[in-house]
Amino acid sequence: MTLKQTMIALEALDDAKASGQQVKALFAGFPEVAVEVQKVSGEKGSTDFIKITIPGAEGKMNGGSAPTFGIVGRLGGIGARPSRIGLVSDADGAVAAVASALKLGDMQSKGDRLKGDVIVTTHICPDAPTRPHEPVDFMDSPVDIGAMNTHEVLPEMEAVLSIDTTKGNRVINHKGFAISPTVKEGYILRVSEDLLRIMEMTTGLLPVTFPVSMQDITPYGNDLYHINSILQPAVATDAPVVGVAITTQSVVPGCGTGASHEVDIAAAVRFAVETAKEFTGEICAFYDKDEFDLIEKRYGSMKALQTAGKA
Repeated sequence: MTLKQTMIALEALDDAKASGQQVKALFAGFPEVAVEVQKVSGEKGSTDFIKITIPGAEGKMNGGSAPTFGIVGRLGGIGARPSRIGLVSDADGAVAAVASALKLGDMQSKGDRLKGDVIVTTHICPDAPTRPHEPVDFMDSPVDIGAMNTHEVLPEMEAVLSIDTTKGNRVINHKGFAISPTVKEGYILRVSEDLLRIMEMTTGLLPVTFPVSMQDITPYGNDLYHINSILQPAVATDAPVVGVAITTQSVVPGCGTGASHEVDIAAAVRFAVETAKEFTGEICAFYDKDEFDLIEKRYGSMKALQTAGKA
């Protein structure tokens, strides 16, 4: 159901000249889908940020009240040229985000409109730098994490799936994808039962989750270890955020090429699309609101974890 869109996205991004405008062209056949591209430069180069909006039948863009859902394709870059030739493993987040938008646009063109709006964001950089990290090197980004969050984590998003390649570790020993507990306003909450159910349904397998540490939900740049950037969107919003990690059994560096598995990406896309359907239709919850109110009442705010903290 989503493999076609995944292959289209892979073909478009596996290109030394890949750009936001090339991605925008993929949506030319979907007149209701709005695509915005903005080039942003940093100390290490530039990248094209993309915002793709698929309006819902009762979404806020049409004057309705249905919830707005966010899908963020998180990565450093889709390529590490000239040191690496081809699409890098780190590109999976961008591929999944673009493929999710393509599937939602195709559904809409065929009459299957979601209730609420869906906003998909990511960025396209075919020549990003790399940086040292244990146990394997990370892909770096031409712009800092603050710029990425500014362009990718938007105020309209009432819940966020952050899709990121998460293969450079010894914590998740599973090929496919895994989901994180819900993170909201500095709290690591329980794993959503609804998301576990959707994962079971879309994969036909038992759900797979991954552990999250306090360090992982703090901003980059505070000298603490982070598994990767998968939960960095949680520092920029009060909306609930869940990480969707595209994973492997072995340790694979983010800058490795030939390491993107179409079927695994397509599985994550299918999960994202089904979650979008249910969240905008108000039949899927990322967290228990009453329990969150109670934990805040008992233990206070944890928003300090969304900041850089004390020097």
